Amino acid sequence: MRFDVHRRDGATRRGDLHESGSLRVRFPSPEDDGLSAMFVNTAGGIAGGDRFDIAIAAGEGARLTLTTAAAEKVYRATGAPARLGIALKAEAGAHLAWLPQETILFDRARIHRSFDIDLAEGASLLLCEIVVFGRAAMGETMRHGEFVDRWRMRRGGKLVFAETIRLDGEIGDKLAKPAIANGGAAIGTALIVPGDEALVERLREASESFGGEVGISAWNGFAMARFCAQDAARLRADMMTVLGRASAVPLPRLWLN
Repeated sequence: MRFDVHRRDGATRRGDLHESGSLRVRFPSPEDDGLSAMFVNTAGGIAGGDRFDIAIAAGEGARLTLTTAAAEKVYRATGAPARLGIALKAEAGAHLAWLPQETILFDRARIHRSFDIDLAEGASLLLCEIVVFGRAAMGETMRHGEFVDRWRMRRGGKLVFAETIRLDGEIGDKLAKPAIANGGAAIGTALIVPGDEALVERLREASESFGGEVGISAWNGFAMARFCAQDAARLRADMMTVLGRASAVPLPRLWLN
C-alpha cells in the first residue's frame, strides 16, 4: 500500500492511493485542516510468509494522523516469517502522527518489521508502537518465536537514529530476565520530533502516575520514551499519558474506546 497527502486551500487532502492484498485504508471523517486515516486488515491478522509494505508521504504543510481499526494479530508461523515494511516521509512543515493500536504476537509467531522514516528539516513526527507478547486476557503467553524490529530515521537527509532489536528462540524465558523485561509482557516506544530536554522534563512530571517502567530521553533533536509493563492495558495507559503531554494532536477516537 502507498498513498500521499498534500495541503491545498488551507486543508490536507488525499493524493494518489494504491491498495493491494488485504490491507485497506479509510478516511473516516473530514477535519478542519488535517486528515485522519485508519488501516483495516481484511484478513484479520498476519500469518507466516505474509508481506505488507506501507509507504506514506506527507507534502509540505500537510497534517496526517494514522491509526488501525483494531490491534494487529501476528499468528503462529510454521515456516517463513511475516514481513512488514513501513516507510514514512514528511516534507517541510508537515506533521505525521503514526498511532496504531497494539501488535499482539501469538506463541510461535515470527515477524520481521522495519521502519524507514525520512523527515525534512521543519517536519514533525509523533510515532508510537506497542508490542504485546501473548494474550494475557485469554490466559495465553508467548513462549517461543521470533521478533526482529529495525528502525532507521533521517532528518534533513542525515541519519539521526538507528537500531535493530532481535528476540528469538525461547522468548518467554528471555523476557523474564531482569535486564530485558523483568517478566513484562508488553513493550512500547514513543518517538517525538522535535524533542528536547524541556520536553523530557515535562513528560517526567507524570512519572508518579505510570503503572509500568518508562524511560525518557532526548538527543539529536528528538525525544524518545521506552515502555515496559506486565500487561498491555497498563502500558497503553502510560503511552496515552506520554502522548497527551508530548503533543496537542488528539489521540484517535479508537484509542479512547
